[in-house]
Amino acid sequence: MIAELVSSALGLALYLNTLSADFCYDDSRAIKTNQDLLPETPWTHIFYNDFWGTLLTHSGSHKSYRPLCTLSFRLNHAIGGLNPWSYHLVNVLLHAAVTGLFTNFSKILLGDGYWTFMAGLMFASHPIHTEAVAGIVGRADVGASFFFLLSLLCYMKHCSTRGSSARTWGWFLGTGMCAGCSMLWKEQGVTVLAVSAVYDVFVFHRLKMKQILPTIYKRKNLSLFLSISLLTFWGTSLLGARLYWMGNKPPSFSNSDNPAADSDSLLARTLTFFYLPTKNLWLLLCPDTLSFDWSMDAVPLLKTISDWRNLHTVAFYTGLLLLAYFGLKSPSIERECNGKFVTNGKQNANGHSCHSEVEYGNSEIKPSFASKVENGIRNNASQRTQLPSTENIVVLSLSLLIIPFVPATNLFFYVGFVIAERVLYIPSMGFCLLITVGARALYVKVQKRFLKSLIFYATAALIVFYGLKTAIRNGDWQNEEMLYRSGIKVNPAKDFCEIDTFMSASHGCRFQETTWGNLGNVLKSQSKISEAESAYRNALYYRSNMADMLYNLGLLLQENSRFAEALHYYKLAIGSRPTLASAYLNTGIILMNQGKSEEARRTFLKCSEIPDENLKDPHAHKSSVTSCLYNLGKLYHEQGHYEDALSVYKEAIQKMPRQFAPQSLYNMMGEAYMRLSMLPEAEHWYMESLRSKTDHIPAHLTYGKLLALTGRKSEAEKFFLKAIELDPTKGNCYMHYGQFLLEEARLIEAAEMAKKAAELDSTEFDVVFNAAHMLRQASLNEAAEKYYDLAARLRPNYPAALMNLGAILHLNGRLQKAEANYLRALQLKPDDIITQSNLRKLWNIMEKQGLKTSKT
Repeated sequence: MIAELVSSALGLALYLNTLSADFCYDDSRAIKTNQDLLPETPWTHIFYNDFWGTLLTHSGSHKSYRPLCTLSFRLNHAIGGLNPWSYHLVNVLLHAAVTGLFTNFSKILLGDGYWTFMAGLMFASHPIHTEAVAGIVGRADVGASFFFLLSLLCYMKHCSTRGSSARTWGWFLGTGMCAGCSMLWKEQGVTVLAVSAVYDVFVFHRLKMKQILPTIYKRKNLSLFLSISLLTFWGTSLLGARLYWMGNKPPSFSNSDNPAADSDSLLARTLTFFYLPTKNLWLLLCPDTLSFDWSMDAVPLLKTISDWRNLHTVAFYTGLLLLAYFGLKSPSIERECNGKFVTNGKQNANGHSCHSEVEYGNSEIKPSFASKVENGIRNNASQRTQLPSTENIVVLSLSLLIIPFVPATNLFFYVGFVIAERVLYIPSMGFCLLITVGARALYVKVQKRFLKSLIFYATAALIVFYGLKTAIRNGDWQNEEMLYRSGIKVNPAKDFCEIDTFMSASHGCRFQETTWGNLGNVLKSQSKISEAESAYRNALYYRSNMADMLYNLGLLLQENSRFAEALHYYKLAIGSRPTLASAYLNTGIILMNQGKSEEARRTFLKCSEIPDENLKDPHAHKSSVTSCLYNLGKLYHEQGHYEDALSVYKEAIQKMPRQFAPQSLYNMMGEAYMRLSMLPEAEHWYMESLRSKTDHIPAHLTYGKLLALTGRKSEAEKFFLKAIELDPTKGNCYMHYGQFLLEEARLIEAAEMAKKAAELDSTEFDVVFNAAHMLRQASLNEAAEKYYDLAARLRPNYPAALMNLGAILHLNGRLQKAEANYLRALQLKPDDIITQSNLRKLWNIMEKQGLKTSKT
C-alpha cells in the first residue's frame, strides 16, 4: 500500500501548480459554451449529444460520445460555476487515483519491491500526461483510464478465482461494467477487454502462440475459452451499441484536421500512417518537444520512399516485432537441477527459477545492491508469491501500449487529429511497464554491483527528469496566451516556410497559422489590438486563404471602426468558406450602417439560407443565422415595413438554437406590433423579453412606453426608473424617461433628464439629438442649441441634424449661422419642404433687418 500512496502523492504534487490555471484551448467549447452543462438544459441531453454539445446524429457531429465525462463537467458547473479551480482539482485527483491503481496493477506483475515503485513513479511523473491532466478536456482520458484499470484488475481477480469461487463471475461482471464506463468516458476505454484477453492467455495461462490453436481444438481449458468468448461478446455489443447510437455513421473531418487522410496519394497516406506511431513512441520516450496542437502539417506528410523518416518507421516496427517475438517465442528446454528449474543451464531472466506450476524458490543470485534481487525483494525463504516471467510482462506491456492506441492509428477509420498527446495517457501505462521491466531484466542480468547501481540510478534519474519536465510544461497550461506562445516556440514554422513559395508552404506552416490565430484571439481579448492584428496577419502569411483567420481579422478591424478593411476581409473569408454565416452577418451589419440597405438585405437573406449540414459547430452557425434574420427584421423595421419585419422575426424564432439569447428578438417583435397598433401582442412580446432576461434594459424602456400609451402612467414610470437603476451610466435610459416626463408636462425634470442623457452619451447621435429636441420643447433654447450643434458635428452629412440646428439658431437670433445650416441641409436634401419653408421665412426676417442673404 505504501507504493500506491507514494506514487499517488507524487502525481498529486506535480500537478498542484495547475490549480491556478485558466480554461485553455478546447476547454472553451467543451465547458464554457457547452449548453449541456447548464442547469436549464435537461441532463438527459448529455446522453444524446456528443462531447461538444452537438446532437450525435447531426452530420457535423464529432461523434465523440463521452457522456460520463460531460456529466462530471456538469456536476463541476453545478457546484462551482465557471471557476476553473474546481475543474482542475478534479483532474488532479483523478490522475492521483489512476496512478495509485496503476501502481497496484504493477505490484501484481512485479511484486512488492522497488521496481514497482519505479513503475508507479514513472507513470505519475511522465510529461506526456500534462495535456490530459492540465487541460480540463483531458479528463475524458484520465477518467477512462481509471475505469480501464478497474476493469483490468477485476478481470485479474476473475482469473485468479475462476474454478475455485462462486464470486468469480461477480468479478467478471465488474469487468464488463467498468469497461462500459471506461468507454463512456472515452471511446478507447473499450480496448481494456482486448488487453484482458491478452492477460488471460499470455500471462495468466502463459500460453505461447503455437499453443493457442491446439488448446482450442482439443477443447482444453474450457473456462479460458468461455471467458474469452464472453469478453468478445461484450466488446462487440458495446461497439455495436455505440455505432447505432451515433447514427451508424463515422465522423467526418476537414483536411486540416488530418491531412494524410485527405491526401490523394496512397503512398503518402500509407507511409505517413505507418510513421505516426513512431512519432508517438518518441514522444513517450523523449517528451522534450510537446505541443497542444499537432494538427494540419505539424508533422509533414511522407510522400516518397526516400524520406529519411522512413528509417525511423523501419526501426520502430523491427524493434516492436523483436519484442513481440521475445515475449511470444516457445519456451526453451527446461530441466531440473538441484531441485530448481533452470533454462539452458541458466536462471530465467526474471530472476526466479520456476514457472506457474511450481512455487518460486530462493534465487541463486548472490546478494548485491542492498541485498535485494530483481524486484527489490530480499532473499528469504518466505517469499512465495508467484510472479509472471519477464516475457509475460513484455507481452502484456506491449498490449497495453498498442491496443488502446489502435483507434488513433487511422486503421479502421480516419481520426480528427495527427497527434494528440492526451490519447497517449492509457498507452503510457504499457510504456512505463515496458521500461521498468526492461531495466529490471538488465539489472538481473549484469553481475557487477557498479553496473547494477548504474541501471537503478539511471532509471531513477529518468523519473526525476520526467518530473521536472512535467512541472515546467504545466506552466504552459496556465492560460491560453502562454499555451499558444509555447506552440509557436516548439514549432518554428517560419524557418521551414521561407524555403518554399508562399502558397505551397508546408513543414509546420499550417500548424503555425492556427497557433498565431489562437494567440491573436487571446491578445484581442486583452485589448492588445495592434499585437492581435500582427498575430492574425502572421497566421495569414503562412496561409492566406484560411477563413477563420480572415474573419477574425475582419472582426478586429470592424470593432476598431476600420469598416472598409473589415468588409474586404469578410468577403475574402466568404470566398474561402461560403458557409461561414458569421462573416455574412457582420458584412450585412456594416452595409446596413453605411446606408446600403439593398446590399445588406441580400447579404442577410443569403446567410439565412445556408444549411448546417456537415458543419463542425452547428449551434454557432444557427446563432449566426438567427442574428442575420434579427438584423434583417430591424432593417425592414427602420424602412417602415413592419409586417415584413414580423415575418422575419417569426422565422428567426423558429430557427433559434437553444443557446441563443432571445430577449432582443422578442423586444423587437413587440416594437413591430406596437407600430402596427396591435398593443396586446406587443405587450405579450415585451413580457416575453423580460421573462427571458429580467434585467434587459431595452424591454424595460419599450414596455414603459406602452404602459404610458395605455394610460398606466405610474407603472410606466416604475419601468423607466428601473431601467436607470439597472444602468445609471446609460444616457438612453434618461432620454426615454425625459420624454415620458415631457409628455406629463413635468418640464424641469424632463430638461434635467435630457442634459444627463446627453452628458453620459455625448458620442451617441440619437441620444444627443433627442436630448436637444426635449430641451427645445421645454423652451430651453440655449441648451437645445448646444446639443443640436453637437449632433450636427456627430453627423455632419445628416440633413435633419443641420435643419434642426438651423431652426434653433433661427429662434435664438443667430440668423446668418441659421442660413448656412439651412443651405447645407438643402444641398444634401434639395426637396425638403420644411427646410425650404424655414429658409424663406429666415430670408424675410433678414431682409427686414437689412442683412445680406445668399439669395441677394
